[in-house]
Amino acid sequence: MNKFRLLFSKIYRFFFPISLVEMYKRMGVKIGSNCKFQFDVVLDYSHYWLIEIGNNVTLAPRVHILAHDASTKEHLGYTKVACVKIGNNVFVGAGSIVLPGVAIADNVIIGAGSVVTKDVPEGMIAVGNPARVISSVAEYMAKEKTAMTNSNTFDESYTLRGNINAQKMKAMKAAIEQHGKGFVV
Repeated sequence: MNKFRLLFSKIYRFFFPISLVEMYKRMGVKIGSNCKFQFDVVLDYSHYWLIEIGNNVTLAPRVHILAHDASTKEHLGYTKVACVKIGNNVFVGAGSIVLPGVAIADNVIIGAGSVVTKDVPEGMIAVGNPARVISSVAEYMAKEKTAMTNSNTFDESYTLRGNINAQKMKAMKAAIEQHGKGFVV
């Protein structure tokens, strides 16, 4: 995305304080219900109408969804374009890039920093550059559920939205350092 479009996005959201999801919907991107886009998410401004996002999708900070590839422009005089489809109940981790022509099926997790170059089947976890399937979501959740019973869990009072205090921050950090990880609501 060029600097002008990024600046436009920031100015638009300053004067019209709406969510990123709502801004993209108003531009015409097909986005389902209950979607969450965290800060600096970029949907390809030059071909946004080629992007479709299902229900219950979370795009973590700095995710980029691209529907065009200008690498051919200089040599062929044309830019490649392709549709991108993201299914329902999908989580795309921070800093990930989804390239043109990719379909991400339902119930998928994309790990942080991944570059998704090909389709991801339903119910799978894909990570890396290029992203590859490493596990099913069901296997991963079973493993994490077991870890949760052997680890620390923290309620909402241990979050910023729950107004965490310095004492709870210190206690949470100590518990996580002792056990290696924890789980927060």
